[in-house]
Amino acid sequence: MNLSEPNTHAGTKTIVALMAGYSMVYMDKNMVSTAIIPIAKQFNFTTSQTGMIMSMFFLAYTLMQIPGGWLADKVGAKKVLLLSLGIICLFSYAFGFVSSLILFFAIRFGAGLGHGGYPPSCSKAVAENFSKEKRVMVQSSIMTTSGIGGLLAFVLGANVIAINWRYGYILLGTLFLIAFLLVLFLLPKDANVTKDTKEELPKVPFKEVITNRNVILIFVIMILLNITYYGAMSWLPSYLTKTYQLSLGAAGAILAVNAISQVIGSFMTGIILSKWFEGKQKQFILICSIISATCIYTLVNIHNIALSLVLVALIGMTTISAFTATFTWPQKIFKQEVIGSSVGIINTGGTFGGFLAPIIIGSLVQSAGGDFKIGFIFLAISILIGGFSTFTVHPN
Repeated sequence: MNLSEPNTHAGTKTIVALMAGYSMVYMDKNMVSTAIIPIAKQFNFTTSQTGMIMSMFFLAYTLMQIPGGWLADKVGAKKVLLLSLGIICLFSYAFGFVSSLILFFAIRFGAGLGHGGYPPSCSKAVAENFSKEKRVMVQSSIMTTSGIGGLLAFVLGANVIAINWRYGYILLGTLFLIAFLLVLFLLPKDANVTKDTKEELPKVPFKEVITNRNVILIFVIMILLNITYYGAMSWLPSYLTKTYQLSLGAAGAILAVNAISQVIGSFMTGIILSKWFEGKQKQFILICSIISATCIYTLVNIHNIALSLVLVALIGMTTISAFTATFTWPQKIFKQEVIGSSVGIINTGGTFGGFLAPIIIGSLVQSAGGDFKIGFIFLAISILIGGFSTFTVHPN
């Protein structure tokens, strides 16, 4: 990658450090959807209860997005990144030792608090270390970790969980510890100053950021897109294992294909937006949303495992592409001095969508007697509305 910084090696180390942490963040988000299957069986939890375990994580994640972004703007990205990874590491280890519903709720809530600081502080680190014209491409490259984390969750994590789900979380805690050390030693202590930031940055009141029309609109769009993204992430393992009577290992193999497609989708989003859809973010997001919705609807209306494999891959690719294009949009339309705060607010919408999705889908599936069809149709409608809603955003 042709980095804009005077020290390309330092830029590469920055990307490696941020990707390491983000890979673990996405591994955690994906792995719980596999772990919840043996947990539910062992403790006789209902779909509503397992949905709540997953949603407690996103509730805390949502609550910490704005404070995390504000803190990154105030004290610097690296401090918040390290604090986030340290908290997640602690709660990942703890999750492997609990046996009651209340403790499952509490520990996933604690993990969510740790996760909440990572996305806005990561965006802040990108803004501090790369020139404006490179940020979307760098951010898109970092977002390939959604697929890398998924691949780790569904190949490595799923196979360890198949032996014993508790071992899976001991492994996860150890990987978070490694990510913590990489950020500690590879990320610059003081942000590199690019040409964009040599002059003293003006102070922007937080009230002005949180009441910005485009911030509010993208916040709502992220809710809609992430209801679909996290809804599919949370419930595809349960849907596949039930519909096709698959083992955890076999379902994990199918979802690993989904993860690979997410890596491709995230990386290609940066290239496509830079080369062919420059200034056409809205059209790109809408196209991805329509394809994703069509694939989700088709998935629950066919009974063919080979076609399901193709559809799961397309859902992963197009859903993450819509999310990545929306998540990187602030790097184009907001000033550097408010990137942490604006991304914190916007990603609050994304994580709130993640909080809503498992609860809503779990309740819909339970009310339908275990039938996933109505829940997945809800996901298709949500991403469609999100795609069309991008045309309400009018960047200056």
